[in-house]
Amino acid sequence: MKQFKKISLLILASLLFFSFCQPAIAASGKININTATKTELVKLKHVGDKIAQRIIEYRKENPFQKPEDIMQVKGIGQKVFDANKDVIIVKDE
Repeated sequence: MKQFKKISLLILASLLFFSFCQPAIAASGKININTATKTELVKLKHVGDKIAQRIIEYRKENPFQKPEDIMQVKGIGQKVFDANKDVIIVKDE
């Protein structure tokens, strides 16, 4: 029984530790398309590695002014924007 309690406490402590170590993106639930990494961008619905890379390349020359600007990136249309509009930001909020 003592062994079970020790293991349970260890698991609980680990879960608490990892829950506090999540990046800020997870805390806010928003993705800044001007600063997000490729790993963060692929968390958007219908965005894979290729489109994430296109976003990164596009923003080097054309920083996004408003979330809708993401539709200027090849492969992102109204459907993809609509699926992600609630989580896309362009400035830290």
